[in-house]
Amino acid sequence: MSHTYEKVSGNKAKLTFTIPAEQFDEAMQKAFLKLRGRINVPGFRKGKAPRRMIETLYGEGIFYDDAFELIFPDAYEAAVKEYDLHPVDRPEIDLDEIGSGKDLKFHLEVFVRPDVKLGEYKKLTVEAEKQQLTDDMVDARISADQDKASRTVDVDDRAVQEGDTVNLDYAGSVDGVAFEGGTAQGQTLKIGSHQFIPGFEEQMVGMQIGEEKDLQVKFPDEYHAEELKGKDAVFHVKVNGIQVTEKPELDDDFAADISEFNTFAEYKDSIVKELTERVEKNNEIAAENALVEKAVENAEMDIPQAMIDDQAEYMVREMAMRMSYQGLKMEDYMKYTGQTKDDLKAMYKPEAEKRVKTELVIDAIRKAENIEPSEADIEKATADQAERSGMDVEEFKKNLTEEQKSYLKDNAAIQKVLDLLKDGATILEKKEEKDGEAEKPAKKPARKTAKKDTENEEEPAKKPARKTAKKEAADGDEAEKPVKKAAEKKAAKAEDTAEKKPAKKTAAKKKETAEE
Repeated sequence: MSHTYEKVSGNKAKLTFTIPAEQFDEAMQKAFLKLRGRINVPGFRKGKAPRRMIETLYGEGIFYDDAFELIFPDAYEAAVKEYDLHPVDRPEIDLDEIGSGKDLKFHLEVFVRPDVKLGEYKKLTVEAEKQQLTDDMVDARISADQDKASRTVDVDDRAVQEGDTVNLDYAGSVDGVAFEGGTAQGQTLKIGSHQFIPGFEEQMVGMQIGEEKDLQVKFPDEYHAEELKGKDAVFHVKVNGIQVTEKPELDDDFAADISEFNTFAEYKDSIVKELTERVEKNNEIAAENALVEKAVENAEMDIPQAMIDDQAEYMVREMAMRMSYQGLKMEDYMKYTGQTKDDLKAMYKPEAEKRVKTELVIDAIRKAENIEPSEADIEKATADQAERSGMDVEEFKKNLTEEQKSYLKDNAAIQKVLDLLKDGATILEKKEEKDGEAEKPAKKPARKTAKKDTENEEEPAKKPARKTAKKEAADGDEAEKPVKKAAEKKAAKAEDTAEKKPAKKTAAKKKETAEE
């Protein structure tokens, strides 16, 4: 077997193959042995007709496809390995010559990871958001702990008030006709949470336990269910119970209950220290983000659409996984929002392209600078991942697979690239356009991580007669770097590719006829 390589463009390769006639004839014989039991030949039982008879009746092309598929995978893999190619899509194959007693000749073109022409990436000057620790941030963190320590008690001596949690039954109708999803029993609703459509919760204020009432509401003009947009509706509700949340006083007893400290002052100091470290970390991440974005902006590359599509597909799967952690199904989300999987992929494509460019540029810098992590770098990356996973480092290391070790090595290398970008860089403070935006955690630009932040994920649309899932904010979570995990993405890509056969079918019609 021989093959040649030609670079068609920065993101496409051409491979030309010549398979000796003897090897192709051997594959033809194997194809015959594989198929003969399924081919009808008059006068012969299935599987008993000689190969020459079958080829006379149907043409020798009946075995071409299967013979080709026996040869192609090993030939393709060998060429890809020899020329160090990184295909990102299925190859397009053209047969040049095929037949018994002849060399098999074919060529293919395939999109590969594109060449990256790096621009300036050292000692850059960029603007990045810089957070400042504020009293509001400290108060919000303490309030979150206060909420966790709160208790819920039943109320039976007064009517519903703003802030109460109500247990209720409801049945909705439009023009006297009940609609799907508009009826439920024993549901809980916090008055003032705006989980239900406008006007619903407000009209419940003042209702007594056991009281029933018709609520007159109007569906929003922009609503996920087409048949309910802008419609007037009536919800018949019954209050089954009222609960109120009692929060503990912010004193020494609270501090002792919620933390390891004996006084509220010590507890508050620990919160200030924790948030200060988080703000500093987020500022570092914001700077890394800005530097990576600038390096990407300065680089040139021609990305195959297949890479962007693959990344968008991966992001949709990520979204489905995160939703499953919240007890939601992707099918339900799409039903509520009226979106399709293709809509979601289209929504993700801009971010997918950004991710692909970031990954390619960081990889290009790593190669240009011959960056390889030391054992100490890998140990630190492993310790960081163990901490994020809430595990002891030694215990975490015992369970690592070879793929996971490789992924941690990549993380360590990526961090060295980020350190290179920060060395000598000038980071100017970016002025905020909107109040409060500085308090948002920054996203890390380039670390492969097992966690993905969901703060910017689109939430399921509110359903008027059904609660939507709530996201829990993970206090103290470090901002993440969104370059994809190599091991997971490669595994997902391998699964997709395994189901796709790149070879063109040359004799499918004849084979179908023979097998009838």
